[in-house]
Amino acid sequence: MSIGVVPRERSDAFRISDYRPEIEYRVATAPDELEAIYRLRYRAYLREGAIEADASGRFTDDYDRMDNCWIFGVHADETLVSSIRVHVISRKRRKGPALDVFPDIVSPLIEAGRVIVDPTRFVTDAEANRRYPELAFITMRVPCMACLCFDADYGFATVRAEHRAFYQRFFEAKALCEPRPYPTLNYPICVMQIEVARMRDVLMSRHANFRSSIAEWRLVFENSAVARQLADIAAPALPAIN
Repeated sequence: MSIGVVPRERSDAFRISDYRPEIEYRVATAPDELEAIYRLRYRAYLREGAIEADASGRFTDDYDRMDNCWIFGVHADETLVSSIRVHVISRKRRKGPALDVFPDIVSPLIEAGRVIVDPTRFVTDAEANRRYPELAFITMRVPCMACLCFDADYGFATVRAEHRAFYQRFFEAKALCEPRPYPTLNYPICVMQIEVARMRDVLMSRHANFRSSIAEWRLVFENSAVARQLADIAAPALPAIN
């Protein structure tokens, strides 16, 4: 689910409730919210050498403007501390980074009627990482919720080769290819597949922090314009989306 950030493996040392009410998940729609996220992305990617310096100090692309895309900001005490972008790809919504970079892998799944959650642009603030050691895990709850909310068949993780072992161990993700060039990044990326049914039954039982409720899905997803546009693939748990 991340192309650059692998969380430290301390997921059993905390509970999401320990961070409430400090932590809030928000879908960014306002220009100032999006600008803050683009600048956070730029700092994070530049810090790890994923991109070249740019005078604009911001990092965005055309995928940010697709109608099946959520851009999430994670806030702690009203301060932006991390962000992740989620595309929901289906037969009716054939748009997303994974589909463009890995068409030979993704297209057959879409043709077969599968629904895929494709998270990208997973970044965290360096200072916030020190304050919240589990920030990456907190952020990764977003695509996990999306997988359940939209009744997806698969969640994807687009990751660097050296990060594959973590996703294999923690999410039981399966690598589907060797690393390939990835748009706008200085290093190649591979795609890994997570079976949502197994994530729901196994991961959730092992790691209570990734559990979420229908009420939380509604709070996070339902009130966004994107969710209303995606009513054709929304799970029955969200009948009010229209």
